[in-house]
Amino acid sequence: MPPGATAAIEEVYRSDWGRIVATLIRLVGDFDLAEEVAQEAFAAAVDQWPAAGVPEFPRAWIIQTARHKAIDRIRRQTRFEEKLDSYVNSGMFRTMEEPDYDTNEIPDDRLRLIFTCCHPALAPEAQVALTLRTLCGLETDEIARAFLVPATTMAQRLVRAKRKIRDAGIPYVVPEATDLSARLEAVLTVIYLVFNEGYAATRGGPLLRTDLCAEAIRLGRLVRTLMAPQPPAEATALLALMLLQDARRDARVDEAGDLVVLEDQDRSRWHKEQIAEALPLVEESLRGQPGPFALQAAIARLHCRAPRAADTDWPQIVRLYDYLEGLQPSPVVSLNRAVAVAMAEGPRAALAIIDRLAAAGDLENYHLLHAARADLLRRAGSPSEAAKSYTRALALVTNDSERRYLERRLREVSMTA
Repeated sequence: MPPGATAAIEEVYRSDWGRIVATLIRLVGDFDLAEEVAQEAFAAAVDQWPAAGVPEFPRAWIIQTARHKAIDRIRRQTRFEEKLDSYVNSGMFRTMEEPDYDTNEIPDDRLRLIFTCCHPALAPEAQVALTLRTLCGLETDEIARAFLVPATTMAQRLVRAKRKIRDAGIPYVVPEATDLSARLEAVLTVIYLVFNEGYAATRGGPLLRTDLCAEAIRLGRLVRTLMAPQPPAEATALLALMLLQDARRDARVDEAGDLVVLEDQDRSRWHKEQIAEALPLVEESLRGQPGPFALQAAIARLHCRAPRAADTDWPQIVRLYDYLEGLQPSPVVSLNRAVAVAMAEGPRAALAIIDRLAAAGDLENYHLLHAARADLLRRAGSPSEAAKSYTRALALVTNDSERRYLERRLREVSMTA
């Protein structure tokens, strides 16, 4: 296949999968069918674009091709006329080329998709998982790793969630204002997980997927607009948190695409305009009783305000993690707190925390637990033990940039062991 066609297909798949599937779900009213015809449309692009050339509007070509394939599938079913009429009459299948948006709704298919997936009739973990599958195109095993559950368990959750939406006739709309609050927590969680997948991609070569980070920030802004004139503090906090973390993107990898940890980053490469935009939002979100996103934004603010790594107020960060751990206890929060304790009090104090987390077993297959333990052992002057933990982390990591970083660290400690 010519390089131009290959690159175009890969770019559309990477940047527009969620938008394409979201549009198709609105058109055909079925999650599985939308995903299947989207995949078939991309396969058609692989066959046709090398000879015919890349179309002027690649995403529109994929959507139109997928739409035709969906119609063909329905035609092949028995009693086609009856089924097609029922689809049209129900509003699940639009006959127009472009939707005629209701002015009372936000005209964004991806946001409709998030609110559909986050319907209260679905279990909370299924809400988030289904959105990550459809909006981000994440594979089942990738989502399972994010939830620290087996892939088979996650596959069952996804099947049940899709069946529930179909059988219950859950509408593909942004709910009325009175119903927004019941779904807000799950919606914000989904948006942040989309951002996290962009900030540290689960698998593949690059560490960053800036398209997902930008998409999550865009959706965060959209939710705040939807909740205006007084958006909830946590919606404001999430936007601030994403802006602060994304502001460091250019310093997080070197010219070779290798990971650069926070303490080694060139802070002159941080995006100051994003930090300036986010800081007032952090202040706004901390008024009253701060929620989990507000506390995380406050932690990110302390990092961004420090002109040098050595100037970071680690004791204050530990106190914020203490508060966060009490408000939203989780093994990952405890792990992040341990890293902060190491910077404030030394590696030995943090190793005791990490050893307790390891003994509990919840993070046994989480490569960052073993990477953090390895780094603390390295700092504590135990290279042989550090090498064992680096080796374990390498067995679990799936991102190439992180893998190269861990391999470099393993070589360093092995030379001094």
